[in-house]
Amino acid sequence: MKLLLLAMLLTSATAFAEKRWLAGDHHIHSHFSPGYDYSVNPPRAIIGGDAVNPMPTNATLAKKYGLSWIVGTDHGGPNHSKINRDMAYPALLKSRKEVPEVIQFYGMELNSPGADHSSLIIPYTHDEQQVLFRLEHGFDKREVFPLDISRDVEDNMLAALTVMKALPSPPVVIANHPSRSATAYGEYGDDDPAEFRRWNDTAPNVAVGMAGAPGHQAMPLAGDAIKKTLASYKMPLKLPRGAYLGYPTLGGFDQMTARVGGFWDSMLGEGRRWWITSNSDFHRHHSDEGVDFYPGEYSKTFVYAEKNHEAILAALRSGQVFVTTGDLVSEVYVTVRYQKAEASMGGELVVDQGSAVQIEIRVRDPDGKNSNGSYPALSRIDLIAGNVGARSADLSINSNSSTRVLHRFTAKNWRRAGEFLTMRTTLAINESMYLRVRGTNTKELEPTEDAAGENPWDDLWFYTNPVFVTAR
Repeated sequence: MKLLLLAMLLTSATAFAEKRWLAGDHHIHSHFSPGYDYSVNPPRAIIGGDAVNPMPTNATLAKKYGLSWIVGTDHGGPNHSKINRDMAYPALLKSRKEVPEVIQFYGMELNSPGADHSSLIIPYTHDEQQVLFRLEHGFDKREVFPLDISRDVEDNMLAALTVMKALPSPPVVIANHPSRSATAYGEYGDDDPAEFRRWNDTAPNVAVGMAGAPGHQAMPLAGDAIKKTLASYKMPLKLPRGAYLGYPTLGGFDQMTARVGGFWDSMLGEGRRWWITSNSDFHRHHSDEGVDFYPGEYSKTFVYAEKNHEAILAALRSGQVFVTTGDLVSEVYVTVRYQKAEASMGGELVVDQGSAVQIEIRVRDPDGKNSNGSYPALSRIDLIAGNVGARSADLSINSNSSTRVLHRFTAKNWRRAGEFLTMRTTLAINESMYLRVRGTNTKELEPTEDAAGENPWDDLWFYTNPVFVTAR
C-alpha cells in the first residue's frame, strides 16, 4: 500500500513538473463582482449582483472544460479593495483546496486609470492578499466614492505600473477587450496605441500584452431573457460577439490583433514583446440569462510551462503562448532553426544576415468533439512575417506595411501523423523580422467582420505569439 501511494505521489509530481501546453483563462468573474445600491451613501455592494458563481464553482467548470490554470478577476467599484481582501481572498484559498487540479491565481479586473479594463494577475506569494489590496485601493479609478475624476488619468496608470515593476514579485497586466469602445477601424475609444506603448515603455515586464480574442463571445447565443430586455429598450435582437457594438470583431478577434499589418504588427515591428491572449470574461452563461461561455468552453489561452504558479506566469510574461477558439487546436509548435540553434514562441534567434533559416510548424488537430459537440477541422494555416526596426517616435502608429502572409498551408502542404500536422519551409533572412502563425476552419483568406447574430462555433481561429529572428 505504501509503495502504491509513493508511486501515485511520484506520478503526480512528474505531471506537475513536466513542461507542456497548459490551457487557461485569465479573466473570470465570481459573485464578488458585485452590483451596487447607490441609493445609500456609501454605496452598498450587492454580492452576486453582476457575476453569480462562487469561486469553487468557476474552478470546477474550468476543470470540466480542460483548463489547467485560471485567474479570478473580479472588477472593482466603491471600496471593492476591502471586498477582495476580506471576502474574495479567503474564498480563493478555499477554492484552491477544493479544486487543487486547477492552478488558481489571485487577481482582479482593474478599472485602469485613463483607459478601459485590464487583467491584473498577482504572483503566488505569501503577501498576495496585501499586494492586491494596495494596488486596487491606490489605483483603481472606481475605488473611491464619490467618484474622483482626478484618479482617471493615464499618469495614474503609469504610476501604478511603476509601483508594480518595483515589487519583489511583479504582477502581469493584460489589457482586456482593447477595441470594444472603438467606433470604426483605427478609431479607438478608451484604449489606443500610444497608451499601450507608454504602458510597455514604463513597465515592459508587467504590461506585456492584450486580449487578442475578447470574452462575451456567446452574445449571439443569448436566450430569451436577454432578448426580452433588449426589446424593452428597442434595441436590435441580434447581438455582436464580444459586445463590440461600434466596430465588430473579425473571426472573434479584436481589430488590434486580427488585421495583418495592423496595430499588433506595428508593436512587433518595433521589436516590442507585446503578446496576445484570449479569455471568457465569464459572468453568467448564455443559457442562464447571460452572454458568456464557461471558462474554457470556447476560448483557451495555452502557455508552455510546468504546472505551477511561477512557471505559468513566466510563460505569460515571455510570450510562450498561443490562443484558440472552439478547440480548433490543442498544441502548436513553431520552431525556427539556424545551424545548431533554434527558437520558438516568444524567443529570439540571432542569425547571419543573408543566411537561411528552417521553419517548422507542428500542430495538434484534435480528433474529438469540442464543447459544442462538433468536430472542427483545420482548413488552412498561415505563416505571417514582418520586419523589425527601430521604435517609432510617433506612439500612435497603428500599422506595419512590411507585414505579409508568407505561406498559406493546406492539406496539400502538410504531413499528417495521427492528430499532428507538420509543415516546413525555408526563409532567407536579409533583415531582422518576426514570424507568427494563425489558422482557421473557414475558407476566409483574411478574417472578415463578424455579423451580429452569427454563430461563433462556425468561425474558429488560432493565433500564436511570434518568434523573433535578428539579423546580425
